[in-house]
Amino acid sequence: MSDIHDKQTPMPTEAELDILQILWSNGPQTVREVHQALRDKQTGYTTVLKQMQVMTEKGLLKRNERFRSHVYAVKHGRERTQQRLIVDLLQRAFSGSAKNLVLGALSARPVSHEELAEIKQAIRQFEETPQ
Repeated sequence: MSDIHDKQTPMPTEAELDILQILWSNGPQTVREVHQALRDKQTGYTTVLKQMQVMTEKGLLKRNERFRSHVYAVKHGRERTQQRLIVDLLQRAFSGSAKNLVLGALSARPVSHEELAEIKQAIRQFEETPQ
């Protein structure tokens, strides 16, 4: 299912997002490869293995068992997962107000002129697109 309002797949935890980021950036990986990429987090190999097994059970990852070492891949793309997280955050923290979410994001940290120009362009495109 590609709906961002999918209630079947649970939201990823912070630790699961770390693993998803690695898989989105690098493509399918073994547990050992993910563990090596997480080395600065000082997470043990068995912890990463267990997290990835749980993520597979939750429907966040898929496992290819054709090889000696199981290869894990994301089940859903980065954009879909980010949209689901935003929808959840929008409801829980901003009472559904997209304006407050955007203003909160813009005031949370400095934004470059290039980023602001991209945001303005995206807003113009949203204004031109029939809803």
